[in-house]
Amino acid sequence: MRGAVLVAVAAAIGNLLQGWDNATIAASVLYIKKEFKLESDPAVEGLIVAMSLIGATLITTCSGAMADWLGRRPVLIISSVLYFLSGIVMLWAPNVYILLLARLLDGFGIGLALTLVPLYISETAPPEIRGSLNTLPQFTGSGGMFLSYCMVFGMSLTKSPSWRLMLGVLSIPSLVYFALTVFFLPESPRWLVSKGRMLEAKHVLQRLRGREDVSGEMALLVEGLGVAGETSFEEYIIGPADDIADDHDLSAEKDKIKLYGPERGQSWVARPVTDQSTIGLVSRHASMVNQSGLVDPLVSLFGSVHEKLPDTGSMRSMLFPHFGSMFSVGGNQARQEEWDEESLAREGDDYASDAVGGDSDDNLHSPLISRQTTSLEKDLGPPPHGSLASMRNNSLIGGEGAGSTGIGGGWQLAWKWSEREGQDGLKEGGFKRIYLHQEGVPASRRGSIVSVPGGDAPTDGEFIQAAALVSQPALYSKELRNQHPVGPAMIHPSAAIAKGPTWSDLFEPGVKHALVVGVGMQILQQFSGISGVLYYTPQILEQAGVGVLLSNLGISSASASLLISAVTTLLMLPSIAVAMRLMDISGRRSLLLTTIPVLIASLVILVLGSLVNMGSVVNASVSTVGVVLYFCFFVMGFGPIPNILCAEIFPTRVRGLCIAICALTFWIGDIIVTYSLPVMLKSVGLGGVFGMYAVVCVIAFIFVFLKVPETKGMPLEVIIEFFSVGAKQAAAAKKN
Repeated sequence: MRGAVLVAVAAAIGNLLQGWDNATIAASVLYIKKEFKLESDPAVEGLIVAMSLIGATLITTCSGAMADWLGRRPVLIISSVLYFLSGIVMLWAPNVYILLLARLLDGFGIGLALTLVPLYISETAPPEIRGSLNTLPQFTGSGGMFLSYCMVFGMSLTKSPSWRLMLGVLSIPSLVYFALTVFFLPESPRWLVSKGRMLEAKHVLQRLRGREDVSGEMALLVEGLGVAGETSFEEYIIGPADDIADDHDLSAEKDKIKLYGPERGQSWVARPVTDQSTIGLVSRHASMVNQSGLVDPLVSLFGSVHEKLPDTGSMRSMLFPHFGSMFSVGGNQARQEEWDEESLAREGDDYASDAVGGDSDDNLHSPLISRQTTSLEKDLGPPPHGSLASMRNNSLIGGEGAGSTGIGGGWQLAWKWSEREGQDGLKEGGFKRIYLHQEGVPASRRGSIVSVPGGDAPTDGEFIQAAALVSQPALYSKELRNQHPVGPAMIHPSAAIAKGPTWSDLFEPGVKHALVVGVGMQILQQFSGISGVLYYTPQILEQAGVGVLLSNLGISSASASLLISAVTTLLMLPSIAVAMRLMDISGRRSLLLTTIPVLIASLVILVLGSLVNMGSVVNASVSTVGVVLYFCFFVMGFGPIPNILCAEIFPTRVRGLCIAICALTFWIGDIIVTYSLPVMLKSVGLGGVFGMYAVVCVIAFIFVFLKVPETKGMPLEVIIEFFSVGAKQAAAAKKN
């Protein structure tokens, strides 16, 4: 995973620049107002600081459309250029008007970076470490603030500090960021697949995953373009492809389903079980978990997955622990590639293999499905003429050699072929996409699984019990979907989304449900008090005696406030490091439910420190404890997680647009909180403000408990599918 980690670190530098800018403007404005004599004009002083917020808000309105049209990487390049230009202009800035223009350009760069970096990291990171990598922007942003505070503190100790130099230094790290975005960062493979650029996407995935065989994940990205139509929950007992019961029963034989993996030579047999799977049971009756019906069924649905997810070892090996032996003949045996006569006769133009077009992106209308008889089936002998096996002796999305077939988080992507007798007597059918998830540990089914040729299969006949999320695949026949095809005539699904996202897409049940979660989290984060606590931290710490101590060392009040801010920022970094470690272990929801109560307690402490007179020393000490607790636990939960969730819960085709909506909510909330703070201080005082923030945190805790699901370790496409299914079932439950 080294490639994905390095790419995430490079992308997160965009947030480092944003943190750097926040710190430098807070320090330089002390000197700007002296040079331009703005002491008597606080409106212009406030506008200089706020212009970047205005720019970020304006650019965010079109950032999603830009990301979906141009791609994720070009928008990050534009962001780095805007950062650099703003730094150069601020270094020159002969008057206030030029400075305001530079701050506007800087806001454009900030808005693009903060919108696109979480999106980019989510689309390139493996599911197992996606949360940790998406916490990097929070870490680099705080790190940038710390480095900048250290720099401006050093400059403030000189005889004549230059605010132009403080602001202009931004252009140096911007150049580094520009070089990384141009020469190192690849384009998002999910965006490339959505545009039909399959070969480029494959090469990017090979680089990010560090292996040649990425056929399984390529298939997943294609399937992610089509979100659930009619979706059902099923449960299977899965065995190797030569699974033949000792007590052969024709009725049981009819229940068998042939499943196909995303690589050549992969197929196995599944038998549906009549008992309801855990996931399916919870999905249909999730409201019974809470008799009042307040908890969102989607939360219980996601929770059922994580309750069944193995906690140790490789997710892939746990889902299919004997995949290499059960479903293959042996590494040294050559695969037979001859097709049976019936398959060859039915091939025609509609059954052309993707091998015909090689890796060329120009052959998008040839199917991504290549039919391939498995070597296992060859060893077992030819199937009966006209049987399902003879038609569907294939595998999907051809790959090279053996590789991981898991798609992350204990999930497996497969397809099944179902067919029936049509009215004219001809067989008709189609593929169904299946996301498989382990329901239990491997168990024994005596005498039911025959050893696989090659001698690798377990002799005790192990099988897997798996829950299945079954829906319409993204690979479909555009021309023949209203006819009765006898086989898989497939085209690339990007043709269906080439027109781009539309506003009507936002009203699909799954997307609308996800928007409620994303927008709600952004609003609650902004009104939870971070702006107020940040603003008053220097004042609180100075009351604690830190300012007096620094003045005794000969440090001016301006320099002392900068040093205090640097120390405050430094306190965040270890806490963010802890959050990075826990994000994919404890999970997003668990971290929020653990850290928000601490935020409430710390705000209550700040209220007591403001309202109750316990003596200057005690009040300052209590307030300092409250500030430290608030910062440390905010950056562990409410700081990074809203952006992480927003980058995970939206479909590929509208992800850029939806994240832009969430980011716009963030910036509007930031502006409201920033400009309402002085008014609130005059009306209710500092204790009243912190009390209101505490109430918002209580509301946030309730919202997270009722509405926010746990998404750790799950592939983005599975998360999206669950949102779609959960939203539809919640709507059906309301009607009933």
